[in-house]
Amino acid sequence: MVSASPRALAGIASDRAAGLHVRIENPLPRSLPVGSASAIFCFGHCFHRHEAVTRLELVVGGVRHRPAATGMPRRDLLQWLHGPHGGGEDPEGRSYRSGFWAVIPLPAQPRPGALAVQAAVRLADGAELVTELGEIEIEIEAADPARTARRAVPDRPGVPDRPGVPDRPPVPAGTIAICMTTFEPEISLFAVQVESLRAQSDDRWRCVISDGGSRAESLAAIREVLGDDPRFELSASPERLDPYRNFERALRRAPAGAELIALCDQDDRWYPEKLAALRAGLGSASMVYSDQRLVTDDGRVLRDSLWKGRRNDWSNLASLLVANAVPGAAMLFRRELLERALPFPEAPGLVWHDHWLALAALAGGSIAYVDRPLYDYVQHVGAVSGDVAGGPRGRRPVAAARTGRSRLVARGKRGGSRGWRGAYFGGYLPRAVQAQTLLLRCADTLTPHKRRALELFVASADSPAAFAWLALRPLRALAGRGETLGGEAALARGVLWRWLVAIAAGPAAPSARRPALDASFPDPPRFEQPRLRRWRAGGR
Repeated sequence: MVSASPRALAGIASDRAAGLHVRIENPLPRSLPVGSASAIFCFGHCFHRHEAVTRLELVVGGVRHRPAATGMPRRDLLQWLHGPHGGGEDPEGRSYRSGFWAVIPLPAQPRPGALAVQAAVRLADGAELVTELGEIEIEIEAADPARTARRAVPDRPGVPDRPGVPDRPPVPAGTIAICMTTFEPEISLFAVQVESLRAQSDDRWRCVISDGGSRAESLAAIREVLGDDPRFELSASPERLDPYRNFERALRRAPAGAELIALCDQDDRWYPEKLAALRAGLGSASMVYSDQRLVTDDGRVLRDSLWKGRRNDWSNLASLLVANAVPGAAMLFRRELLERALPFPEAPGLVWHDHWLALAALAGGSIAYVDRPLYDYVQHVGAVSGDVAGGPRGRRPVAAARTGRSRLVARGKRGGSRGWRGAYFGGYLPRAVQAQTLLLRCADTLTPHKRRALELFVASADSPAAFAWLALRPLRALAGRGETLGGEAALARGVLWRWLVAIAAGPAAPSARRPALDASFPDPPRFEQPRLRRWRAGGR
């Protein structure tokens, strides 16, 4: 027997590694703060040009994790690599069964530094290849989404722009920080909103406005409405932010001394007693919210209560995870909630700031409710959710930065999915990321019942018993507990798709008799819960 030289062995290893294709296709979080746990979503593909892959593990900070799904069909990848730009990288069609995804729990990191993300790939002969996929920077402070660039327009002329460190005097005890976001507001509606803040009977407030990328002329109009009122501070982001990230940015800029925080949209109208009633109704809870009227922009009442046609339940964590019940502009919460809520998790699909904040509040404590409308929720064409009471659909927020969209999709694949695939990627998986993050961040405050609900939801994609729990939850309506309006059914269909597509795809590349299936990430995943949709639109 002749032994190969070390140099020859290194060459063989190099050639074998060169045949490995593994990549995470969605953007990983750029940074996470020291001491804050989170859950990260990874979506990608893994195959070897000439050898079978028998095992894939994602290694984050030295800890190995098995993906939730591996060997999933990737029709988009197969077509790309076998097209004119493929370059012969997949001669045997192994890319077809290469898809994977994972929700990885990431415990709080004790010190700053770069956290490596790697893939450990085992081949059929037992050899293991380890390759770098990326890294996440662990920082002393949570990063402001716009801290890496200067704002296009200074907050105040002549004052240096220091993102995340606004120049402001200390606020008095008991101050409420109103965190408002704007983007190309209808100035007439914005002016009404600002005047309704100035008319509050409780005058212990300051308002921080984070603009998510409006044009210079829109910012000038906003400043004209604010005038020289020192209670308002406008901060303009240099990049386009969707509502989720824009509200996160606004919350980071809340004055340090403010004990309570309220969220505010750019185009509603608060009643004069709103802040006072919410402050009085908070009690010992982590968060309080109120009812609302739905009106047109000319003042016509569409619905005198949000809750016509749906039971309002603010105490059941599983139901809140399935279907949010706490509108952002209706809420007031304690500043301590931000310790659990920030940074917002990087979930796939379209996620909402108010849903996440309500989940963090209930997981770490309790929520209270003021049973009367305290503001008018104005429905108009330009609103993000302009169809809540039957109006036309509004401008969709920019979500491409967080959807986990495949780079292959970015090359031209469009259309997304409204079906079961969309329900999985846009419905189940975002909630799984939220649930896993809550299990980590609220470990010391979750009651056994709440912990069990989160664990069951996370396990629903793998455990038949947990799936049965999710799929049968709509039967609670028979006992009068139908607050989700059967929203679990859409999530259950998504989980079923995840199971069935892996079975139906077959073991190898598609043929004329067996067409290719697709488990690529939809762009975007259009997830809807039909009865909730009809309720929002004013149906029954």
